[in-house]
Amino acid sequence: MRGDNLTTTNFGTCLIGSIAAAMMATAAGAEGTPMRVAMGDIASVETLGLLIAMERTRERGVPMDITFFNSEDVATQAVVGGQADIGVGAPYAFIQNSKAPIRMFYRMSTLQFFPVVNTEFYQDWQDLDGQEVTVHSRGSGTEALMRLMEAQHDISYSAISYVPGSEVRAGAMLQGAVKATIVDSSGFRLLTEQGKGRFERLPLDGVNATDEALYGNADFLDDREADVEVFIEELSRTWTEINDDPTIVAELRTRYDLLPDLPEQAVAGITPYFEGAVNDGMLPTRATAPEDVMDDLRFLSAAGQVETPGPDTDPSAFWDLDLLTAAAD
Repeated sequence: MRGDNLTTTNFGTCLIGSIAAAMMATAAGAEGTPMRVAMGDIASVETLGLLIAMERTRERGVPMDITFFNSEDVATQAVVGGQADIGVGAPYAFIQNSKAPIRMFYRMSTLQFFPVVNTEFYQDWQDLDGQEVTVHSRGSGTEALMRLMEAQHDISYSAISYVPGSEVRAGAMLQGAVKATIVDSSGFRLLTEQGKGRFERLPLDGVNATDEALYGNADFLDDREADVEVFIEELSRTWTEINDDPTIVAELRTRYDLLPDLPEQAVAGITPYFEGAVNDGMLPTRATAPEDVMDDLRFLSAAGQVETPGPDTDPSAFWDLDLLTAAAD
């Protein structure tokens, strides 16, 4: 997800482009230059919270645009290269490996996923030894979690396939094209309702980590600090309202005319999805703390994606925590 194939030469080019883009944003900010969000996923029910917060940010005079890319790798490179200002993901490994000047600034969700197997073929983690599993994308939280389970259970997958979109992976399970994958609560509910008892959730132990965060180039975050603070305020407001009443998402989707082409089945699943997210504690309302960052690094290091954090590890190498503080004041 986070630029595994980005060469040193390309990174240098991207970095120059990113700095230039940030300078342009400073000059044009007063003229209403949109903050451009890059998301390496399809538009779906689970993106509605973000889209609502963006609409509310626009209402406060800060224009925003969003582009959906076909992978998180491409979205991350768009942010580094200056083609986008804000990305969606948790690019710890990319930041550590490339030293890219990007920082996370808002934790949108914690990792709450469901490893699922087709019980006609597998019954437990040991049955996945030597078998293929499917996750969201390279470097994603879904891959980190499955890698961690691989280590915890002393097994070795034969291959990992990448299929973006939890509902897409659930559909592939129902069709028999995938036999072992990891999905979100909405995907798991779909498998439970339509799977005729064929699918079983595998147990997870001791996992507490960020799933999706927002991040941006450090120069951009400095230059557009006031606008980013407005965005954070609307994210916090929206997340609080959803936690208080998950049914509000469907109401706000209609008010803002978001994702009007969603199929009826997906529309019917909006409230159940967000009720499940709230019940599972997926949508945090408290500010991200340095210890949260260390928890993420410990999780990702156990999954083999980043170096093990030590006593000298600086959370500010990955997060701009000051933005959250400023937005709360």
